[in-house]
Amino acid sequence: MFLGEFQHALDAKGRVTIPARLREGLGDNFIATKGMDNCLFLYPLAEWQALEQKLHSLPFTRKDVRAFVRFFFSGACECEVDRQGRILLPVPLREYAGVDKEVVIVGVGSRVEIWARERWSEYVRGAGDAYDEIAEKLDELGF
Repeated sequence: MFLGEFQHALDAKGRVTIPARLREGLGDNFIATKGMDNCLFLYPLAEWQALEQKLHSLPFTRKDVRAFVRFFFSGACECEVDRQGRILLPVPLREYAGVDKEVVIVGVGSRVEIWARERWSEYVRGAGDAYDEIAEKLDELGF
């Protein structure tokens, strides 16, 4: 399980250090892709394969399913951790997430997310204001 929030910076080549605590769960190779809310999702290979199977089981005849699968898979790439614990974030993923220098890396249970620091701050402010409402909705779902 991935937990925690970490502040890091991209270097001039577009590399970012993945915190050791998160790297252990991700492994030496993992998948990065476009996530929701304009952040990046990082998945361990086993989690990615399980997600891939679920997505392939959806009815491809539905336009919204095809659109989501295209978006999700077209942005995906396999990342490899170097000896210093860094990964190279491809330019298209950096552009999608608005990542240019300062990032926040967040453990979110089954995945890791990478956010541009400003976007993360905005998200936290908005989500913090709605936290009680979100909790009530989860309670209605039997959580």
